[in-house]
Amino acid sequence: QVQLVESGGGLVQSGGSLRLSCAASGSIFSINVMGWYRQAPGNQRELVARITSGGATNYADSVEGRFTIPRDNTKNTVYLQMNSLKPEDTAIYYCYADMQRYGTGLYTYWGQGTQVTVSS
Repeated sequence: QVQLVESGGGLVQSGGSLRLSCAASGSIFSINVMGWYRQAPGNQRELVARITSGGATNYADSVEGRFTIPRDNTKNTVYLQMNSLKPEDTAIYYCYADMQRYGTGLYTYWGQGTQVTVSS
């Protein structure tokens, strides 16, 4: 069994910063891509950022230059550093990881979600 546990959400004023963490645990053989999606009320879930095991990154246009996605492979952890936050960044943020357990194929696993609220 594997799981992703998120932390770090909360309430912040516009222009502020937050750092989300997502740690994978369990019987993990390998982790490929890790990343973050978000979903605001009434909106579809959208990709925010992703990072491969080799460190290649992709960002949504709306967060490019404000967010970064560091990753610590020794801790099976991905972060989302969010700077210059805007009210439109308010959403539930979900981490995901494409992971392979021992003896199985590659599957996508999801965290439980963490609320980020940016006040104007």
